[in-house]
Amino acid sequence: MKWKLTARFLLSVLSIVIIVIFVNTAIFVGLLTYRLSNDYDGPSATKEEDFVRDFQQYIEIKNGSATINKEGLEQLHQRNAWIQLLDVNGQVIDAHFTPEKAPSHYAPIDLIQVYKYKEFEADTTVFIGVKDEVSYLIGIRSDVSRLVMNVSGTSFLQFIGKFGLFIVIADLLVATLVGWLFGRTLTKPLYAMIERIRHLKNHEHQTATTPGGVYKPVFENLNEVSRELAAHEQERKRLEIMREEWISNVSHDMKTPLASIRGYAELLNDDQLAYSEQTEYAKIIEKQSLHMQDLLDDLNLTMRLRHQQLPLSLRKVNMVPFIREIVIDTLNTTQFELANIEFNAASENSYHQIDEHFMRRAIMNFLHNALLHNTPDVAVQVLVDGNSITISDNGKGIPAEDLEHIFERYYRGTNTEKTTGTGLGTAIARDIIEAHGGTVTITSEEGKGTSVNIYLQSENRISQNEKF
Repeated sequence: MKWKLTARFLLSVLSIVIIVIFVNTAIFVGLLTYRLSNDYDGPSATKEEDFVRDFQQYIEIKNGSATINKEGLEQLHQRNAWIQLLDVNGQVIDAHFTPEKAPSHYAPIDLIQVYKYKEFEADTTVFIGVKDEVSYLIGIRSDVSRLVMNVSGTSFLQFIGKFGLFIVIADLLVATLVGWLFGRTLTKPLYAMIERIRHLKNHEHQTATTPGGVYKPVFENLNEVSRELAAHEQERKRLEIMREEWISNVSHDMKTPLASIRGYAELLNDDQLAYSEQTEYAKIIEKQSLHMQDLLDDLNLTMRLRHQQLPLSLRKVNMVPFIREIVIDTLNTTQFELANIEFNAASENSYHQIDEHFMRRAIMNFLHNALLHNTPDVAVQVLVDGNSITISDNGKGIPAEDLEHIFERYYRGTNTEKTTGTGLGTAIARDIIEAHGGTVTITSEEGKGTSVNIYLQSENRISQNEKF
């Protein structure tokens, strides 16, 4: 792009220089031709001048007198010419075929006059020749003319002045014309770029037509930026809607336990309340307080994960007994004591650097989701195979429209209406896995079940300093 613009600018400058040189040359030639045309009256007389110059061979000078021999007279007759012979004083000493107007004596100024202008007849051109001390004038009647050029200091300065004036005017016109053309080709796309940038500033993300030429990559990039900004704007609006919905849900979730805490606290103030009822109300207040604490903890954790500010205490752990213990703890809870969970491992050893507390939370989230969002008779399989941990079930599955949003914060699918929680569990679990350098993928088909595949890097592939 840079070199194309530079080359285009240089080409424009060179074009201006070439055009100016051409115009200046044309003006100079034109003025010179016009100047010379004032003294030019027909075709060249080179042949006649040669004839006059060679005519001295026909002049015979004897005893101070000059005559023309017979052959010379024939040459004059053939050319329809006349001749006058002059002595050193300009006196005519011999003449043949001369017109009646021809004088018998010539002063120097008269010779110049008859040589330069047609003094005798309109169709007669006079030439001058010299042999020894005898000068001769030969007038030739024909369409022959002579080119005469007069050069003087004054006329030369006038010529230079005219030439300079025309050059200045012509150069200004050329510079103006070429500058206008170049400026138009330069400023038009620049104005279009300024308009595109203004549209982007005003969040107008329509795609404009891409012109050809050197600025084509610029407009293509602007269109790409416009498309990306439009996509980001749509994503921002979608996330804003989700955030508002989440805030509404969280507010509702917090109001519910707060209302319970407040109501039972008021009941505890009753002096006539039995001890057993006081104990029951206190347990309810404690339960609701713990729920609010979990909600606030999840909010704090998801924000720290989002900004990669979670400190991990990594140590080498064998994932096989670690996952087996999670499965056993789940089955030992009252809520899932009748659950159908099957655990398998490809080998007894699979070591990874993990933070046990956070990894336990992530695995338990995926395992509990498989149990909570399906019917009680759902079968869940947990498999540890090298670097992979798979949690699959044969439950009702996840709708496609929910599956693509499954890892988004604050999102709850259509099959989670009756469950408790903050709506952050899956997003937190995913972020924890990624904080360990791993990846999570979820595949599901309605009516056939869901499979969560967790892939962890090999031992010592990640350290706390690498991620945070």
